[in-house]
Amino acid sequence: MLRTASPSRPKSIEDLLDARLVARLSQLDVTSRKILTGKLKGERRSKKRGQSVEFADHRPYVVGDDLRRIDWNIFGRLDRLFLKLYLEEEDLSLQIVIDASGSHDCGEPGKFVFMQRLAMALGYIGLVNLHRVTVTVIGGASGAVTSAVRDLRGRVRTRDLARFICSVEPGGAAAFTEGCKRVALSRRGKGVMVVLSDFLIKEGYEDGLRLLLGHGYDVFAIQVLSPQELEPDLGGDLRLKDVEDADLAEVTIAAPLLRKYKQTLAAYTGRMREFCARREISLMSVRSDTPVDVMVLDYLRKRGLLA
Repeated sequence: MLRTASPSRPKSIEDLLDARLVARLSQLDVTSRKILTGKLKGERRSKKRGQSVEFADHRPYVVGDDLRRIDWNIFGRLDRLFLKLYLEEEDLSLQIVIDASGSHDCGEPGKFVFMQRLAMALGYIGLVNLHRVTVTVIGGASGAVTSAVRDLRGRVRTRDLARFICSVEPGGAAAFTEGCKRVALSRRGKGVMVVLSDFLIKEGYEDGLRLLLGHGYDVFAIQVLSPQELEPDLGGDLRLKDVEDADLAEVTIAAPLLRKYKQTLAAYTGRMREFCARREISLMSVRSDTPVDVMVLDYLRKRGLLA
């Protein structure tokens, strides 16, 4: 696969999301498979019983319960003691991690532009639902191991998020494991983490993803591959240069080599699927020509990330 020549970069939120999609995103929310306990009171309704303004249920009084929570109206009618239970409203942290290594600046449509648009869509959903949103970029043309915009909350921070996402330029070889380590050490609260990458990483993805597990986070890994990676359109004698570390290879591309390539790619993604399944990481593989509205409104809802 060849690097995209003069890729068109998004420069504003209008380039990332169209108005019709924004209206539909406002009706969605981020969900978690876990019962989350946040440090701050937010808009997320948890299954945990606690002290909140929204009534949930009753249960019989037992010795030692807080007398202030007794429902005296029921006592007056039934002459029995019951406690009021409420839904706890908890804070959710949404963490989006984007791999900005040079290999994502390839394909048509470009993988990195797709990841930018998807990150903006997910971040917008988090903001309008008053969740705490953090976007971290691993690598990129700046040469930094990670860069981030942290703890955004509310619709008013939408353009701040868009400016950060549009400012990122992919490039070089990202230190994926070290970047994931920094993400793991800096995250706050509990919630959902979405990792966007092609996961075609020479050092391997395993150690990095292991570092992101636990601490009350559901981890979703979204593998983005271009149509040209899945169905290469190259042929003949070629001298190929790795866009990340400049390694050179001379190859003759013919039908047998293309078949072997497809088998190797299928085996690689199969091993990653097994790796993630054993660790309760939700993995999705998606083509970069998938419309973002289909990805968000259809695929991610079916996988339980959004509701």
